[in-house]
Amino acid sequence: MLINCPACQSDRIGTHNYGKKTGCTLGSLAGATGGVTGILSGAEIGSLAGLVGGPGGVIIGSLAGAIIAGLLGGVAGGAAGARFGEVIDDNILDNYYCLHCYHTFGQQDL
Repeated sequence: MLINCPACQSDRIGTHNYGKKTGCTLGSLAGATGGVTGILSGAEIGSLAGLVGGPGGVIIGSLAGAIIAGLLGGVAGGAAGARFGEVIDDNILDNYYCLHCYHTFGQQDL
């Protein structure tokens, strides 16, 4: 969809994406924090998988399981937060700005 500035009709438009950036950051933090509970179960699964390698395998398996669980929680939270922030950008905030006349406007102004 081609977006034109409502003030000067220029098609040179940029986006701020403040909601998306904030949502992604907060979602990643929340997901990683929520991943703490997943870290415990991930460490258990990793230690069980590491039993094959002996005592060293249990330690490495526990650490790997904990790291993977934390990363997965952060990624899932970041994706959900970014999508939520995108909705905020499109419906509430003045997300667009004109590179020609510097007018700021939102989706509702189009």
